[in-house]
Amino acid sequence: MAAVAVWALLRSRNMEIWIGSYLRRPRVTAMPGPVHVMFCFVDHFEPMWHGADEATQRQRVDRWCRDYRALAARHRDADGRPPQHSFFYPEEEYVPEYLDKLSALCTEGYGEIEVHLHHDNDTEANFREGMSRFCRVLHERHGALPRDPATGELRFGFIHGNWCLDNSRPDGRWCGLDNELILLRELGCYADFTLPSAPSDTQTRTINSIYYATDDPDAPKSHDTGVPVRVGGQASGDLMLIQGPLGLNWKDRRMGLMPRIENADVRGGQPPTPQRVDAWVRAGVHVQGRPEWVFVKIHTHGTQEGDMDTLLGPPVDAMHDYLESAYNDGQRYVLHYVSAREAYNIVKAAEAGMQGNPGDYRDFHLPPPRASWAGGRQAQAAA
Repeated sequence: MAAVAVWALLRSRNMEIWIGSYLRRPRVTAMPGPVHVMFCFVDHFEPMWHGADEATQRQRVDRWCRDYRALAARHRDADGRPPQHSFFYPEEEYVPEYLDKLSALCTEGYGEIEVHLHHDNDTEANFREGMSRFCRVLHERHGALPRDPATGELRFGFIHGNWCLDNSRPDGRWCGLDNELILLRELGCYADFTLPSAPSDTQTRTINSIYYATDDPDAPKSHDTGVPVRVGGQASGDLMLIQGPLGLNWKDRRMGLMPRIENADVRGGQPPTPQRVDAWVRAGVHVQGRPEWVFVKIHTHGTQEGDMDTLLGPPVDAMHDYLESAYNDGQRYVLHYVSAREAYNIVKAAEAGMQGNPGDYRDFHLPPPRASWAGGRQAQAAA
């Protein structure tokens, strides 16, 4: 009866999908030299959330552009750079005014703009047309998204709305494309940043990983497993996925008994406490063969009023204070604030066998978008 009860509890939170991977995870061992922590904050940035009117949408964007400047300006990593916020903006919520304001924030060196999408029962033709158009607009109108120096094509990072990458929801809602990984690759996506999605049933068996997934165009959720990115390896499959930490929080238990899911989500009800920061680092997400370069990708839905006091106020301010004190002593840990694009570039540098300071490889493969050129240089000069 106890086993049945435990299984029922696991299924109620869709934990049966990934708990085996979590329990089989290798133990994290101490590193002989400093561990470099790449801290990447990605945001499902949705000004129209919950059907807000235009005035509310504008207030949300304006508050971010005002308060995030003040918060980020108080902090620096080992390279002298402020926190980098990656705004994954929804294609279906495009408003030029909002992107102009975010672009100005990014130009000052505080982050970059990437691509987010909510869709349902979509078609390949519609997906191609909509995504191509949106990427062109982001680049040409708002200075976002880099061009590949080898091919000249626009490149973008991606987060899928409702977590349903590659039609991964069992009932087929909120996507509709079993070949979405292939389409993203062909459209210029350099990496996906959707996961973890737990407790959603879209969560993959693969956790705490950076890996390549190969699409089966006739089946959903092809990214359930894949090939880990490794030092000395090369790109394979259709799409790289950079996951955030996922595990169990034994220090915060439901009804005092069952540990809660630690899914790297930051919001009002899930503030970024020092204990959570420690758990994110301990998850040890890394390129195989380079365990001393740890990637901490956390996420949020930044425009929801109930969360903004956390994201733009004392809790996240304290999170950065803790990161800069506990994980930036230069001996045991070195902290690097990175955008989604920079995280990808550092992954590719590790894959290519680069060593030393990963902060030197922020632009290893893909250059910065136009909207961040001036700001990056200004931030470095100020430091």
